[in-house]
Amino acid sequence: MLDVAIVGAGPVGSHMACRLAEMGYSVSVFEEHQNIGEPVQCSGIIGRECVERFGIPKDVILTESQSAKFFSPSGKFIRLVAAEIQAYIVDRRAMDVAFADRAHSAGAVYHLATRVDDVHIDSHGVRVDVNNGVGSKSHEAKVLIIASGFGSKLPYKLGLGRISDYIAGAQMQVETSGVDEVEVYFSQDTAPGFFGWLVPSGDSKGLAGLFCRSAPRKHLSRLIKNLRSEGKISAEGKMTSGSIPLKTLPKTYTDRVLVVGDAAGQVKPTTGGGLYYGFLCADIAVEVLHKAMVNSDYSRDLLSLYERGWQKRLGRDLKIGYYARRFYEKLRDRQIEIMFRLLESKGIAEVMLNSNQMSFDWHGGLLLKGLKYMGPWRYLFGWSRDKSETRVQK
Repeated sequence: MLDVAIVGAGPVGSHMACRLAEMGYSVSVFEEHQNIGEPVQCSGIIGRECVERFGIPKDVILTESQSAKFFSPSGKFIRLVAAEIQAYIVDRRAMDVAFADRAHSAGAVYHLATRVDDVHIDSHGVRVDVNNGVGSKSHEAKVLIIASGFGSKLPYKLGLGRISDYIAGAQMQVETSGVDEVEVYFSQDTAPGFFGWLVPSGDSKGLAGLFCRSAPRKHLSRLIKNLRSEGKISAEGKMTSGSIPLKTLPKTYTDRVLVVGDAAGQVKPTTGGGLYYGFLCADIAVEVLHKAMVNSDYSRDLLSLYERGWQKRLGRDLKIGYYARRFYEKLRDRQIEIMFRLLESKGIAEVMLNSNQMSFDWHGGLLLKGLKYMGPWRYLFGWSRDKSETRVQK
């Protein structure tokens, strides 16, 4: 019997596989795709803190970023330049492969092109039923880790509920011209409720994409057309699309099972980025699993320590980020323009950039500070005492 079965060979699943294998546990990873890292559904921007803490290999880093342009609906932009590198643009396919190679070298066994059809849990362990395209087979393990990304049906089958809110995204590899820093586009017409991006990755290549509630491919096609007309894009490649959770799974543990990463909804609601939060939660999961193994106790009571741990670490930022995201969704382009004007005229962007709360990955404190500086809110919503009094008199 295996110690641990992991569903999903993304970087979070492979990070867990590596750490557990290094501890001496037997680990098998089941990945439904033939090639690790495909399809690519990520902009490849990773914060410096994540790169340094989790040892992202240098050879997968394409370029670094310490500046970005943020465009309002009218096309005006605010350019922010930090004193130090804030993020790195990585080759996500190569990064996923590198994490899997680490885990494999540590002793984890990978089963590629192998789909997990079902799991069965009893007092003796977990039975994982898989199909590799040739035939069906079952594997037994003490514990199951679900790291298969958003959209997996396994958590619901195990009684852990469903993620109640999510967004759609689309992205395309492009050839760029004259773009040497990250560009972010805010407009309810371009990316309703969210934003679009153009991320240069060096050698005149890059990724263009966006998030929205529906029809991401249609909106991305429109964004690509606009970027072409501006001379920023000279050629396009294949478009990919997918979904990103905005809220967490109602429950991320049960007897002999833990859910991590995108499958658990451990994603920044502000940007849709899930790597750093996924890695942090994976480390918490590893420590809890080690305790379970030592005590031969795989009950939900002990494994609940995992959820308590990640909620303590991420809960505040996830909650603030979600409310900020829902607030932004309700704004009109006119109000977004006003926000940009306030950010520039009051110097708020520079103040926040130089704040000790400035972080590529932790947004809660920064959002609260920004809201404080943005006031009075009548400028954004068109409120004023005189107008209110006039309406009352009428």
